[in-house]
Amino acid sequence: MEDGIARSFGTCMTMGTASTMASAVEALGLSLPGASSMPAADSGHARLASATGRRIVEMVWEDLKPRDVLTDDAFENAVTAAMALGGSTNAVIHLIAMAGRAGARLDLDRFDALSRRTPFLANIRPSGQYLMEDFYYAGGLPALMARIRDLLHTDALAVNGRTLAENIEGATASNETVIVPRERPLNDEGGLAVLRGNLAPDGAVIKHTAMDPRFLRHAGPAVVFRDYNDLERRVDDPALPATPDSVLVLQSAGPLGAPGMPEWGMLPIPRKLLQQGVRDMVRISDARMSGTAYGACVLHVAPESFVGGPLALVRDGDLVELDVPGRRLSLRVSEDELGRRRSAWKPRELPYPRGWVALYARHVRQADKGCDFDFLEGTAPVPEPEIH
Repeated sequence: MEDGIARSFGTCMTMGTASTMASAVEALGLSLPGASSMPAADSGHARLASATGRRIVEMVWEDLKPRDVLTDDAFENAVTAAMALGGSTNAVIHLIAMAGRAGARLDLDRFDALSRRTPFLANIRPSGQYLMEDFYYAGGLPALMARIRDLLHTDALAVNGRTLAENIEGATASNETVIVPRERPLNDEGGLAVLRGNLAPDGAVIKHTAMDPRFLRHAGPAVVFRDYNDLERRVDDPALPATPDSVLVLQSAGPLGAPGMPEWGMLPIPRKLLQQGVRDMVRISDARMSGTAYGACVLHVAPESFVGGPLALVRDGDLVELDVPGRRLSLRVSEDELGRRRSAWKPRELPYPRGWVALYARHVRQADKGCDFDFLEGTAPVPEPEIH
């Protein structure tokens, strides 16, 4: 199956992280129009490569720099496009980190506000039915952005020296089952939602367009795994106290806890429940998830459990409540009890006293801040080396 799953070289053929970020980069204005969704084997790639090389040289002569393009408006365009595409949850971390380095303003609350006003129009897996090839030949990103141009900052500059308005002028969708019209969106809101509550005071995200709608509002007892090794060891144990209504919780999977915040967030459904026909469950972690993944998976819980975030205090049987329309993620445990658990919680020492991972641990930011190094944020100039 793995040998036959992809019929050519290239990235995943769904709206995974690669396709989402390529689209976000195009919406930012950092790539040439139409570049983001082109299939890898399409002969247009050779022409695109030549045009890109020519344009880079022209930009040098024009003194047009990436920072001239990476404005607040450009990042809002990228987020809006990603929401209309039902894009990967990884876009949240990547775009916030990019904005941090460019000196632009972007945070979780802005993501959620833009998602709430943006219709979901791209019928692409895993949130829809079609593949990236279908999207490209239906008109690609320019056609989709033309349908939501009133939600975009169309005067934003792109690397080709033109505005977004000029770059999407005349773009139309040739297949309305792949890029659906505004009047019949796949969802009235964009593909991602930002959740807050006593379980995620600094935020968490969920791709609610790719989950079973019956879990949009759900409360169930927690089944807690201390780390990924614990998950692997016990998830298929017939004695695991899990039912279809349970909420699977994975701890120690965040930026520091794993370390590195791997894509563990699509927790496997216990085998005994799969055998009963269960295909989705609420799952919560401080990990990430592949853009090709799906299900009722709450991700990027911040602060992470490793640093003492509330996720570290969840115990088996605790009632966990998910309310996507209300943007809430709550642990139904009294404040007194949480206080006792917090007092008893003991931080684990990082097992890296020196080297790269020690540097990483001292300077990496939490998920809501983009997981970038704190010393790389901002726009302070780097001085040229002195020649003696």
